[in-house]
Amino acid sequence: MVKRERVANNVYIFQSKEYAQVNAGLVVGPDMAVIIDTLAFPEETITMREFVEQELQVPIRYVINTHYHADHAWGNMFFPGAIIMAHRLCYEALIEHGIPSLKKARKTNKALKNLKIVLPTILFDEGELGIQVGKKTLKLFSLPGHTTDNIAVLIEEDRVMFSGDTIMPLPYIVDGDIDEMMASLKKVTKMPLENIVQGHGDIILRGEVVRVANENMDYLSTIRKAVRKAARRKYPLDLLETFDVESCGKSRVLLDGLAEELHHNNLLALYRQIIGEEPEGSELFFMD
Repeated sequence: MVKRERVANNVYIFQSKEYAQVNAGLVVGPDMAVIIDTLAFPEETITMREFVEQELQVPIRYVINTHYHADHAWGNMFFPGAIIMAHRLCYEALIEHGIPSLKKARKTNKALKNLKIVLPTILFDEGELGIQVGKKTLKLFSLPGHTTDNIAVLIEEDRVMFSGDTIMPLPYIVDGDIDEMMASLKKVTKMPLENIVQGHGDIILRGEVVRVANENMDYLSTIRKAVRKAARRKYPLDLLETFDVESCGKSRVLLDGLAEELHHNNLLALYRQIIGEEPEGSELFFMD
């Protein structure tokens, strides 16, 4: 099932009810439509396409991938007439990681049996890339942190930004970089936005943008301190396991209850990034 919501005139979001509240977007003009990200499962992405084709009756001209992860880019094949746009790093990551990951996923998920990854053909490295959709101007620009290839899409006239996963209810840096994410969040606080459509979760309204960005930066600062504290212990993993998501300032019910798992992954990934090795646990810890 997919939830559909109108964010602004001719701007929609589609949110998955099956996986982690992942969001995709749609911008409609008089003679074409632009899709921003695809969804986690083929039937969800097809639902988006059918809404455009059957109800709005305009062709889908472009599909934008905010980053290479499966729940945002693996549905490209369901828009065969569209031009796929992304950061050049997204193109490279889909080849290096996406194609082998899909090959592995097909073995356990029958829904992915006939899925294939379609690579973006319009790419950019630096600066901005623009698209005109009727009277709306879409600007694509780098917003790294969650991944190095993550981009945002700003609808200038509506001041609505699709952030990809660099903005989520719980920051997730396993495939990204904490310093890049902090810089991106600071950048967002200075932008005059009406709404942010996060990669996952509810829409962030104008009066909440700065608060949400600051809360995410506080969380990142807290887990960095936790990792550095743990690194001073003989068995750092024992201490890391005591820092649950709520003690670091976030609710465990976020993202359909995935928050604790994602938080745990953040701690381990950040430890590897800062210390350069896996955190060791005591024998007593493993017995428990």
